[in-house]
Amino acid sequence: MGGHAVVVGSGVFGVTTALALSARGWSVSLTDPGPVPHPQAASTDISKVVRMAYGADEELTALAERAREGWIEWNAEWMRGGGRALYHETGVLMLSRERLARDGFEYESLAVLRRRGHHPERLDAAALARRFPDWAEAGYTDGFFDAHGGYAESGEVVARLVDQARRRGVDVRDHRAVDGILTNGARVVGVTLAGGERLAGDAVVAAAGVWTEALLGGGTAVRATGHPVFHLRPSDPAPFGADRFPTFTADIARTGFYGFPLHRTGVVKVANHSAGRVLAPDAPRAVTEDETARMRRFVRETFPGLADAEVVSTRLCLYADTPDGDFWIGRDPARPGLTVATGGSGHAFKFAPVLGNIVADAVEGVANPYTARFGVPPRDRTDGAEAARHRGPA
Repeated sequence: MGGHAVVVGSGVFGVTTALALSARGWSVSLTDPGPVPHPQAASTDISKVVRMAYGADEELTALAERAREGWIEWNAEWMRGGGRALYHETGVLMLSRERLARDGFEYESLAVLRRRGHHPERLDAAALARRFPDWAEAGYTDGFFDAHGGYAESGEVVARLVDQARRRGVDVRDHRAVDGILTNGARVVGVTLAGGERLAGDAVVAAAGVWTEALLGGGTAVRATGHPVFHLRPSDPAPFGADRFPTFTADIARTGFYGFPLHRTGVVKVANHSAGRVLAPDAPRAVTEDETARMRRFVRETFPGLADAEVVSTRLCLYADTPDGDFWIGRDPARPGLTVATGGSGHAFKFAPVLGNIVADAVEGVANPYTARFGVPPRDRTDGAEAARHRGPA
C-alpha cells in the first residue's frame, strides 16, 4: 500500500507500528512530546513480565506464544549486532495460597497451557519448597512454574527499537508534542506539532497511551489508572538471583502482586496489577503511604529477606485502560485516515514483537484474527480486566 504515515507516541504501540509500517514500504514519522523512551510512558521502567498464561483466554495465550517466539528472535538479532539480550527467560512462577480451583486464574492458565502442548511444572507446597526454597515459608500451597517466560528490560527495549527505527529511515521527532489533528472534511490528513508545524500523512496512528483521549478530543473510553511500582535493594542479594527467584505472580488475581528476580542494577522490582486509582494523565504520580504499607506487608509475609530492604525508587505506572481490558487497535469509523492503537490496560508490553503488525494491518485495512476483538468500540464485553488482574485496590 505505502504512503506516508504519522505515528503519534513512541511507546511500545508506536515504535513497533513505525517499524512494521516501514518494513511494508511506508515512509514514517514518529513523534513524541518527550525524550524516548519517555519517562512517563507505561512502557518505561526496568522490566515487564513476559508470560503466556492468560487464564481461560486461549486466544491471548496463542498470541502470547507468538510474542515469546518474537522475543527470542529479537534477542538473536540484537546479539548479532553486538548488543546484549534484553529478554530474559527466567521462567514464570505462578502461585496461589489456596488449592487451584476451576475458574481461578492459575487453574485455567495451567489447563490451557497443557491443552496447547506446554508442560508447566505443577507445584504443591512440598514441591515448591524443594524447587524454590526461598518461598518455603510464604504460605503458598499450589501453583505452577512455566519455564517459557520471564521478563524484558522494557525501557531498554523501547530505546533499542527507536534506534532501529532511526537506522531504518523512520523520521523520529522526539521532544515534539502534537497539538492537534489535521482534517480535510471528516478525513484525518496529518497533525499539528507544537510551534505550529504541520506534518501531513496519508495515515495517522494515535498511539498516545493515556493521552489518547486528549489528543482525539474525547470519545475513546480510555482512562488513566495508576499502579504502584517499587524497586527494593536487598542487603543480601544472593537469594534473589533468577535461578532461585524467577519472575513471579503471587496469588495475583486476589492480591495484584507480582515481581522479578534481581536486576543487573541490584534491585528487586515488586509491583501491583490491580484496579488502581483513576488519575488525570498529567497529574502528579506519587505512590501513597497506604500503597507502600501494603507492599511492605506483602513482602514481610512473603520474602523475609526483603522485609527491611531499602526502597531505592518508586513510580506510579499509568495504564491506558479500556472498559473491557482489551487493546483498542483499529480504524476510527468516524474519521477516515485515523487508526487508534492504545489501551494497553497493563498487559500490552509482552506482545511487543507482534503488536506492530496488528496495528499495521489496521492501517492498511487488512483483516487478521484480532480485528474484531481489538477493533474500535462499541464492544459487547465490559468485564473490565484480563484474567490476572486484581479487581481491588493496589
